[in-house]
Amino acid sequence: MLIEPRVRGFICLTSHPEGCKKNVQDQIAYVKSKGAIAGPKKVLVIGASTGFGLSSRITSAFGSDAATIGVFFEKPPQPGKTATPGWYNSAAFQQEAEKAGLYAKSINGDAFSNDVKQKAIDLIKADLGTVDLVIYSLASPLRTHPVTGVVHRSVLKPIGQSYSNKTIDVHTGVISTISIEPAVEEDISNTVAVMGGEDWEMWMDALLVAGALSKNAMTVAYSYIGPSLTEAVYRKGTIGRAKDHLEASAAHITNKLKSVDGKAFVSVNKALVTQASSAIPVIPLYISLLYKEMKAKGIHEGCIEQIQRLFSERLYTNNIATDEQGRIRIDDWEMRADIQSKVAELWTQATTETLPEIGDLAGYKKDFYSLFGFGLEGVDYAADSNENIEIPGLV
Repeated sequence: MLIEPRVRGFICLTSHPEGCKKNVQDQIAYVKSKGAIAGPKKVLVIGASTGFGLSSRITSAFGSDAATIGVFFEKPPQPGKTATPGWYNSAAFQQEAEKAGLYAKSINGDAFSNDVKQKAIDLIKADLGTVDLVIYSLASPLRTHPVTGVVHRSVLKPIGQSYSNKTIDVHTGVISTISIEPAVEEDISNTVAVMGGEDWEMWMDALLVAGALSKNAMTVAYSYIGPSLTEAVYRKGTIGRAKDHLEASAAHITNKLKSVDGKAFVSVNKALVTQASSAIPVIPLYISLLYKEMKAKGIHEGCIEQIQRLFSERLYTNNIATDEQGRIRIDDWEMRADIQSKVAELWTQATTETLPEIGDLAGYKKDFYSLFGFGLEGVDYAADSNENIEIPGLV
């Protein structure tokens, strides 16, 4: 079938298998170009099919020759209907791993559930014995609690008072003002239940009890802080409360991992175009201005550049540098004073008319479409595509 992008709001309803494959191949090529990393050898990636999770799996496998198990929740294709991009990404990763002679298996299911946790543990015990790195990179709008059965839905709201600021329709380039009403207590608790650290800790508890963690095992979850421009709706809002909980969970998990001399870290990453960030008002405009400035300074990174640097310059060094809260800061280039002061200046100037000159909306849109396999160089989008791709190594 001929596959074209069909966009609704901040999501694309179609994805391109060859484009997703090219995206994965490009990330692999980048990791290989940077040389070997003395990193992990047996890795579990929870949320392995897109964004930072996918890049973590690629960096582990093709930077450190690691065996990897990926957990994700993606929709398979149906005749005449494409799969989600994560499905095609995972299929491409498995194919490339097999070509390279690397162990790679995947589990498609709800990572919040006890069943999927047990399935992953059984696979680790049967095939790898233990894992030495666990990446936690889930991005879901809802979670069915495995104990209570309650379905929690996260919300993006400020806390304490209404919030108004500029936002952008990335497809039209129109800048407008958005107002968001403040959260109630139930909104906060639900968002923490979905995006906080409880599930990460449940995973690590289960792995530890099962004896599925290697000596000196590490686990890393991903977070974001961002600038003062966005803090009212992000870091000081409902999502920020969840991130606070996630970061506090790292200390709890580290304490529990003492029996295997293990440690838990939160890596604070850069603002990037992901399916999750595209849904957050204000953030796409901020990213557009940020991209312009970071590209001008030659320090722009995408997911794979971020994670390759995280592994090679932070996680697998003699001394893991952290901030005063114990977090790894790989958002250091984004948060440089010169970058932030320039973005703040551009923010005051940003209008529908000025953005094409002062921002990088084109770069934002390119990255958005590439999430779904569109706009990749070397892919013939005018050709018929086979949407019915299977994932090798799917358990």
